Amino acid sequence: MEIGWKGRQGPPLVDLSLELPRTWAAFAQFTAVAPLLTRAPKGDGHTVLVMPGFLASDLSTLPLRRLLGRLGYDAHGWALGRNVGPTRAVVDGLSRAVQEIAVRSPEGKLSLVGWSLGGVYGRELARRFPERVRQVITLGSPFNTMNLGFGATADPLPVPSTALYTRSDGICDWQTTVQRVDERSENIEVRGSHCGLGVNPAAVLAMADRLAQPAGEWAPFRPPGALRRWYPTPWSPAEHEDDAAADAAAAAAAAKGTAWIA
Repeated sequence: MEIGWKGRQGPPLVDLSLELPRTWAAFAQFTAVAPLLTRAPKGDGHTVLVMPGFLASDLSTLPLRRLLGRLGYDAHGWALGRNVGPTRAVVDGLSRAVQEIAVRSPEGKLSLVGWSLGGVYGRELARRFPERVRQVITLGSPFNTMNLGFGATADPLPVPSTALYTRSDGICDWQTTVQRVDERSENIEVRGSHCGLGVNPAAVLAMADRLAQPAGEWAPFRPPGALRRWYPTPWSPAEHEDDAAADAAAAAAAAKGTAWIA
């Protein structure tokens, strides 16, 4: 299933230019509020495998994994070096890791957290090993695109999934990082940069809330009342349908050789 963003070519230039300062700001905020984040809902000790983004390594996810450890999770990096894409070593290594690490977790299942390309891997692992995966959480992962070229798809997952994203993403078109919402799939919007999502306090708090849900009792995210402003209204299918209608009108007008005004 393709939700459909064929006319989108990438994030606006202004978001790309602000990516670095927004990322440093997110890291500074994370450092400042880290003691407060440790008061987030505690885990039940189950295993969480955290996968880095393209060209990143486990070093990039270290602050997040340390926090997850303090919250009571058995947090693991992927231990496959720098993420240079879906090489045979990566595909085989992740498949092996899911099967070997999951057995240490309660009920023999683990949660998968993937940042950018790491989240694309996580979704495909959940399709391949649904009996080993408790849930999938993606951070700005462009799974909703036809340009990845290695079988990635936006089709609904057989396990609960949360897509965390930001509309000011300066690396990926944010519309490729959201999914259709159903009884076990959701989108959560935060403000910030793509490269800062792993240390974005709002994203981390939402992730902690998702991971703390008892096994088999998944429910959509409800922001804490005092922090509601951290979470804009997330993307919905109705919004996409409005965009699709506008795109169709533009195409029809172009076909007739007339100007189209939004």
